Amino acid sequence: MMNSLEDLRNALPDYAKDIKLNLSNLAGEETLNPQQLWGCYLACAMATRQADVISAIDAEASGHLSAEARNAACGAATIMAMNNVYYRSVHLMSNKEYQNMPAKLRMTFIASHGVDKIDFELWSMAVSAINGCGMCLDAHEAQVAKAGMSTEQIQCALRIAATVNAAAAAVESAKYTQGAVAQAA
Repeated sequence: MMNSLEDLRNALPDYAKDIKLNLSNLAGEETLNPQQLWGCYLACAMATRQADVISAIDAEASGHLSAEARNAACGAATIMAMNNVYYRSVHLMSNKEYQNMPAKLRMTFIASHGVDKIDFELWSMAVSAINGCGMCLDAHEAQVAKAGMSTEQIQCALRIAATVNAAAAAVESAKYTQGAVAQAA
């Protein structure tokens, strides 16, 4: 089990050097406040569904997030796992009638997560990027922009999503590539 971002970086194969550097650089990013940054890291890790990445980032994020913020970040990943599938499907289907139908899915966590709305929206947007739902990306980006987040802050969340997703892909693929993983100390 990985207990830190450093453990994750050390577990990445040599061909993922750029990802190692991006993980470190983004962890020191000052564009977002610590709750926004580490909540984004954790929500994105959860969205990858890769156990080693989740473990490493959860351990690191726990030092920066309150229990309530940690729960909200995990909740953002979970609710978006459902919403991204539903809304991406409705958006992509040729029969546009589905877009006018109520989802009839319980989503009360979106309104009762216990953190600043802008933070939850930012995490939901980043998870939507990983899950590939353009409809949700647009909706959550509009909310954070309306609340005053800059394009640099929004881009930072997307960079975190891209990097965490790539780290998960590298960790997972290294399991099947002989000798590709540097062993964590």
